[in-house]
Amino acid sequence: MNAWRPFRQRTGRGIISPMGDEGGWRWSDAWIFVSLIIAGGAGKHRRSARTRRPEGVRLADVLSTAEHLNRAIPARHEIEAAIRRLVGAGLVTVSDGWFRVTSAGERLWRTRPHGGVGTVVETMHGVLTRRHAPGNYDWVLDEEEHAAAVQEYAARFMLPTPRRSPENSG
Repeated sequence: MNAWRPFRQRTGRGIISPMGDEGGWRWSDAWIFVSLIIAGGAGKHRRSARTRRPEGVRLADVLSTAEHLNRAIPARHEIEAAIRRLVGAGLVTVSDGWFRVTSAGERLWRTRPHGGVGTVVETMHGVLTRRHAPGNYDWVLDEEEHAAAVQEYAARFMLPTPRRSPENSG
């Protein structure tokens, strides 16, 4: 029987995927990469050409997209390991809390075999495994930064509490 794992990785077919070996790409690497791609593309139409806001996405946006794709929020260690490998491979950059897909990452995304959303992470995992070697970049995701991003993500779905007037507080 499978050993207990502190987190689940779902595939489009609902099967728990193996984490993968230390030398190759992991399913969670593809999950984070696809989340970065989709989250980055979703916000481009909202940016003005004159904005000073940097291109890229924040961690809360990555978590939101990852949860949409897999119905789970990636653990801190999953994100940290994936970003280390993706940056080391030249597919992603991280600067001042902004995650950006490089031109090599965009090219890899555009040239992947196309399928449905339900299989996009599995497809990308196969593409990464066949076309790119994972790298290793020294980057650490602080536990407080991860917790703050999870809290920011969760706050997006909370209903605002009704305001009370001072006259009716009693």
